[in-house]
Amino acid sequence: MNEPTINALVSPEGSLEILSNHEVNRLKDRSEGGLYKLFRQCALAVLNTGAVTDDCQDLMTAHSDFEVRLVPQPRGLKLELINAPHHAFVDNEMLRANREHLFSVLRDIVYTHSSPLFTEAKRHPRPEDLTNMVFHILRNARVLQPGRQPDMVVCWGGHSISHEEYQYSKEVGHQLGLRELSICTGCGPGAMKGPMKGATIGHAKQRVKDGRYIGITEPGIIGAEAPNPIVNELVIMPDIEKRLEAFVRLGHGVIVFPGGVGTAEEILYLLGILLHPDNADIPFPVVFTGRRENADYFEMIDKFIRNALGDDAAKRYEIIIDDPVRVARTMKLGMQEVETFRRAMQDAYYFNWTLKIDPVFQLPFEPDHANMRALALHRDQPVHMIAANLRKAFSGIVAGNVKEEGVRKVQAHGPFEIAGDPSLIQPLEAMLEQFVAQNRMKLPGTSAYRPSYRIINRA
Repeated sequence: MNEPTINALVSPEGSLEILSNHEVNRLKDRSEGGLYKLFRQCALAVLNTGAVTDDCQDLMTAHSDFEVRLVPQPRGLKLELINAPHHAFVDNEMLRANREHLFSVLRDIVYTHSSPLFTEAKRHPRPEDLTNMVFHILRNARVLQPGRQPDMVVCWGGHSISHEEYQYSKEVGHQLGLRELSICTGCGPGAMKGPMKGATIGHAKQRVKDGRYIGITEPGIIGAEAPNPIVNELVIMPDIEKRLEAFVRLGHGVIVFPGGVGTAEEILYLLGILLHPDNADIPFPVVFTGRRENADYFEMIDKFIRNALGDDAAKRYEIIIDDPVRVARTMKLGMQEVETFRRAMQDAYYFNWTLKIDPVFQLPFEPDHANMRALALHRDQPVHMIAANLRKAFSGIVAGNVKEEGVRKVQAHGPFEIAGDPSLIQPLEAMLEQFVAQNRMKLPGTSAYRPSYRIINRA
């Protein structure tokens, strides 16, 4: 049976009357240079909260008759939604969380495609300009709050996890909430939702009235990982590189739960940055954690990191198994170290300007067959470059698994080929096989996983 839909005229949370005629026309423009397709895709994703899918292409196909129109009103504009998913409404009224997320989509798409600053950064991408772009997007979204002490814990982990793993992530979030820490995640389901849900209970017990549950996503992934309804501050970054930089600039520490290739990409991005000599003395607490049954998983991750990046990389994180209280205490103590360091360096609490990010981690990587085949996966390069290129390999697999454009490329031309030094490639292949065996590539119960990659060992 087809899913029930609703037609509705809604005003997103926030003001639409501040849009210029040029911005409105670009949002309506269905041509290649217009914003309608992007806006429609992201709008549909935020209305799809709660649906069991992690395939952006499937989402678009299932709701091919969905449309969104900008309708002039005496006092501004409203959005007319045609054939919108019914679960975004209750008694024919759109849920408040969906309205907020819809406005966030509109706000960030308009902002990132209208500012001359961003146009210039795309033409001549200098590191300082790319960081400024991240800063301006976060500031425009009002997630940078100068008056707060360091309290932002970034939580990474898989969208496809077991119920037990989800419950563990929720308990960790509960303990973080009891210590009045805020949560930032990739905003989707699984290990991204669990910590937020747990933290809401911890905050309620401590009567925290301004609990922050920040979700940072990007257009390529939002359809596969729709924002969960607990997110109360949603930001849509232009691409995965800006999204990852936003996490490490905004966050004061990171907790990593079990996940798949997307989580591996995040780990390599973070470690590649922290291994830069300029960042050696910057406090940035990182904890890998999971249930007792996940000990083998983190042993595998630790072994892969040590093989690829060396033992020094392992000094930048701590593995804590089956102990949510210790995880939360470690993060709380880490926040105090971050505060002391930022004060001494006269760096902002709300944005980590001091952190050095090499341009190789900032410039957008386009996952296609030629670029994936050409990745420099060998040891004759600095260790942070090994991390950067492995990160790109995982990013390509993510694209081939769930991002609409990547899925289409794999369907048209076959799996992406990944080649390199056997000492790097063979452990990579073994870890990917474990991700598949543990159902960390796709949500259980959805379509069977077909690998979007093929490993080729170079002699």
